[in-house]
Amino acid sequence: MRITPEGRLTGVSQCPSPNQDARPDPQDISLLVVHGISLPPGRFGGPHVRELFCNALDPAAHPFFAEICELRVSAHLFIRRDGRMIQFVPFSRRAWHAGQSVFDGRERCNDFSVGIELEGRDDCRYTGSQYRQLSRVTRLLLRVYPGITPERIAGHSDIAPGRKTDPGPHFDWHRFHAALAGSRA
Repeated sequence: MRITPEGRLTGVSQCPSPNQDARPDPQDISLLVVHGISLPPGRFGGPHVRELFCNALDPAAHPFFAEICELRVSAHLFIRRDGRMIQFVPFSRRAWHAGQSVFDGRERCNDFSVGIELEGRDDCRYTGSQYRQLSRVTRLLLRVYPGITPERIAGHSDIAPGRKTDPGPHFDWHRFHAALAGSRA
């Protein structure tokens, strides 16, 4: 697995989202944001995250979908519970994942960040497969985008406190950082 000059991750499924645009400064990729998502809430598997990120979510398929079907959101990468990955936006482009956000005093985190969604929810643990894939991809990102450092990795809740809670208290930051340092996840 590698990252192409266009910002695509080789060896993973590609599903281009329309919810992306050019970064204001393509050289300024300096933050990784970890998210958690499940659709419908609390359910795993299925096509609904892909549908949300591709503006194809059927509002009649679940009552919650009527509330969110008009959202125009995306992430660079989605990691399912079994470790399978889907890339929606090349890392070189701006994905619409952070919303109103601030990191280290700087607003509009979408401008300078990479967003990775883990299939999960705040009240359950993430899987070993997800930690392995997240660590693997993060090590690549650290090499290709030197502005991203271990200190510049945050949860969605860190950049949008009070508005977002993901990846939640069950995301094991120690395990993730240990894996980045070379330990087994």
